[in-house]
This record gives sequence, structure tokens and C-alpha cells, in this order.
Amino acid sequence: MDNLLELLALSSPAELVAVCLAIVYVVLAIKQSLWCWPAAAISASIYTVLFFTGRLYMESVLQIFYVIMAGYGYWSWVRSRENTKNTLRISQLRWQWHAYWALVLVAVSLMLGFALNRYTNADMAYIDTLTTVFSFFATFLVARKVLENWLYWVVIDVVYIGLFWVKGYHATALLFVVYVIMAAIGYWRWRQDFQASVNAET
Repeated sequence: MDNLLELLALSSPAELVAVCLAIVYVVLAIKQSLWCWPAAAISASIYTVLFFTGRLYMESVLQIFYVIMAGYGYWSWVRSRENTKNTLRISQLRWQWHAYWALVLVAVSLMLGFALNRYTNADMAYIDTLTTVFSFFATFLVARKVLENWLYWVVIDVVYIGLFWVKGYHATALLFVVYVIMAAIGYWRWRQDFQASVNAET
């Protein structure tokens, strides 16, 4: 425990702020609160700089994408609230759809990882790319309120724990331990809401 606290003490103030805002984002996303998106945008902006400095270039690009998606997610959720006839509800997609896109994303990740590994000084290029590509995809699913987004995050976050710990972002690695738990809770909460909406329509 003492060693863990010592490692956290070595974390930069910027990383700790980003971690706190990231936790706020997930809590508010689970509650389907619009305020999750501003928290996500600020946290991602900080991480953009941190990861670029740490030569995790794909992760840095991902954070820029998060900022953009935070704007899209906010707009999408506000629009659905203003237009009651077009309310954005939690939806569920068939496993075949997910299997198809998983294969496509793995192929894209391998190609990008190869390019990064060969032509840049990026660290852990393949893992960095794989987590980034799938995070792009999962973030889009959150913005569209697709139930299975939380299952993607469980897997992605487990991989991130190892990546960030090895890279020395210990506070962020611990954040992703929390993320795994919160993603499981998010899936459970959204699934309850999805089932309730289905039952209300029958």
C-alpha cells in the first residue's frame, strides 16, 4: 500500500486532474447526464498532451477524438431531449454486427500498428493502436446509446491497465481498474433501462 501511494505521489497534478474528471465522466454517463460530455472534453484535452509527451501517439490522437466526440455526444443528447418524437433511446445490436466490426477493427489496428512500429518512435505500437481503434468505436457507441458499448469498455480497460502501468502512468492505470468496475455497472444499469423501455412498448 505504501509503495502504491508513493507511485501516486509521483503522478503529475495534470494527470490527477484528468483522472478525477474521467471518473466524473463515467459516473455521469451511467446516469445519462449531459454533463458527462464537458467532463470528458476537459479530461481528454489534458491527456492529449500527457500521452504525446509519453510517445503514445495513437492514444494522443484518441484523446483529440474524445474531445470531438464529447461535442457530438452533447449535441446528440440535447437534440434527442428537445425532439421528443426522436428521443435517443438505449438500443441493442445483434452479435453478428459486433463480430463483423470486431474483425474489421482488428485488421485496421494491425495495419496501423505496423506503420507506427516501422516509421515512428512510438512505444508499444500494436497495443497502443488496438486500444485506440476500439476506443474510437466504443465511444461512438456511447454517443449513440448502444447498450454493448459497456462490454467493449470492460475489455479495452483491462488492456489499458497493463499499458499505462508499464508506461508509468500509475494513477491512470488505477483509474482504469475503476473503469472496469464502472463499465460493468454501466452495462447493468443501461440494460435495466433498455428492458424497461422494451416492456413499456409491449
